[in-house]
Amino acid sequence: MKLIDPWEVKEVKDYNKLMKELGVSDFLQYSKKLKDSPLEIKRGLVLGHKDFSKIHEAISKKKKFAILTGLMPSGVFHFGHMSVINQVTYYQKLGAKIYLLAADLEAQLTRNIQEKKARKIAIEEYLLNYFALGLKKKNLEFYFQTIGPKKFKEYTNISKLASAKTNFNEVKNIYGDITPQKLISALTQTADIIYPQLEGIKTTLTPIGFDQLPHANFARDIASRMGFDLPAFTFHKLIPGLQGPTTKMSSSKPESYIGFNDDEKTVRNKINKYAFSGGQATLAEHKKHGGNPDVDVSFIWLKYLFEHNDKKLEKIELDYRSGKLLTGELKAILIERINSFLKQHNQKREKARKEIDKFTQFQ
Repeated sequence: MKLIDPWEVKEVKDYNKLMKELGVSDFLQYSKKLKDSPLEIKRGLVLGHKDFSKIHEAISKKKKFAILTGLMPSGVFHFGHMSVINQVTYYQKLGAKIYLLAADLEAQLTRNIQEKKARKIAIEEYLLNYFALGLKKKNLEFYFQTIGPKKFKEYTNISKLASAKTNFNEVKNIYGDITPQKLISALTQTADIIYPQLEGIKTTLTPIGFDQLPHANFARDIASRMGFDLPAFTFHKLIPGLQGPTTKMSSSKPESYIGFNDDEKTVRNKINKYAFSGGQATLAEHKKHGGNPDVDVSFIWLKYLFEHNDKKLEKIELDYRSGKLLTGELKAILIERINSFLKQHNQKREKARKEIDKFTQFQ
C-alpha cells in the first residue's frame, strides 16, 4: 500500500484493508461498551484503535487518564473539525485531563502560516468554538507549541532526545521522502503526545484521523525507546467534503465545507449547489429505483453530525432508498438541521467569549 502522507489529507477507500496492513485493531467492541457516546463513536466513524483497552480500563475503574489533542490553525473552523472535539469533550466528562495544543510551530514549518496569524486563528476560530461545543476549562491545559506547556524545559528536551532514538531509514519507511521541516514537526508532535506522562499521567489517548496514522506509529516507537508507556490512539474516518464521499473538507476551498460562520443563506446555497447526491438523474428514475444514501453527502452528514435519533435516521434512509424521499427533500432536512445547530451554537459561542479572554495575551 502506498505510504500515507499526514500532511496531504486524502480519503482512504478501503479502511478495513488499511487497518489489517498497518496493525490497527477494530474499535467496534468498545463503541458498544461506551455509554452515552457521541455520534462519532456510536455510529462507527471511529473505526480503529491501538491500545484502547488501557483507556477503557481507566474509565471503568475511574483511574487517571489523559487526552492529548492538537489543533492546526490553518483556516476557518468547519464541520470537518468537529468530530475530534466531540470525542475530546466526551472523555473530559468521563474524567480525563485534556492537553490541548495549538500547532502554531507546525503551521509555520509545513504551511507557511506566520506565528501571529496562527495564534489568532487558534484562539478566535478553534478555541472559541471548542468551548462553545462543550470543552471545559477545568481539567484542561492549553498551550502553543512555540511557547510550550507548563514543564517547558522537559517538553523541549523530549523532541531533541527523541531524535537520537530514530534514524533516516526508519523515518523514510514511515513517511517516505520528508523535508527537514516536516521531520522537526514530527519530533515535536511526539513530544506533545508524550508530555502528559511528564506530569505523572501514564495512560493517554490521542484521537486522530486515519491520515495521521504515521505520526501515531512514529510516536509509539519513540516512546517505547525512551522508556515511556505506549500512548493509545483511536482512528476515525474523515467526514467527507460537500463534493462527494471521497473528497475532503479544506479551509482553502469554501465550496467543500460549511463553516461555523456561514449564515443561513450561505448554508442553503452551498448545500443545494455542492452537496453530492446519491439520487437518480431524473425524478421518474429516482421514484422507481430510489437513491443511494451510502454516497449521498447530505445523508452522511446527518448520520455522523446531526441526527441523534436512530429511528428518525433509519426512516430517512429507508425513504431515500425507496425513492419516497427526494434528493431536494433530503438536502432540505440537512439545511434545516445545520441552520438550527448554528443558531444555537452562535449563542453558546457568545457566552464562551469570556472563556478565552486569558488566552488573548498570546496573540
